[in-house]
Amino acid sequence: MFTGIITDIGEVSRVEMRGDMRARIACHYDMAGVDLGASIACDGVCLTVIDKGPDWFDVDISAETLSKTNIGANGWTAGKRLNLERALRVGDELGGHIVSGHVDGVALIEAIRDEGDSTRVR
Repeated sequence: MFTGIITDIGEVSRVEMRGDMRARIACHYDMAGVDLGASIACDGVCLTVIDKGPDWFDVDISAETLSKTNIGANGWTAGKRLNLERALRVGDELGGHIVSGHVDGVALIEAIRDEGDSTRVR
C-alpha cells in the first residue's frame, strides 16, 4: 500500500529487454534499509526490488505491466526521471491517501478542461 506522496525522484540508468524488461533505477534512498522483494512505486506502478546497490535498485517489468501502465509498450529509456515512493509500513504517517499501486484497468482520456482553479479530466 502507498499514500501517493512522492519521497524521491529516481532516474532510469539502464534498461535491458530479456523477455521482460529489466530496469536499473538510480535513487537517493538508503538502500541498506530496502530489502530484496520490497515494493517501490515507480511513477505510480508498484514494482518489486530484485537487486540493489548503494544508490540504485533493479526491477523486472512484465509485458503485461508494460501494456497496462504508463510505462508503455516500449518501456522506459535511460535518463527518464521517475517519481518514487516506498511502500507503507505499519506505524507510518498517512499524509496522503491509501492507494495500492496495482493496475485494475486501462482508461482513455476523452477530454481535459479547466473548471475553476482545478482541471477536470473526463
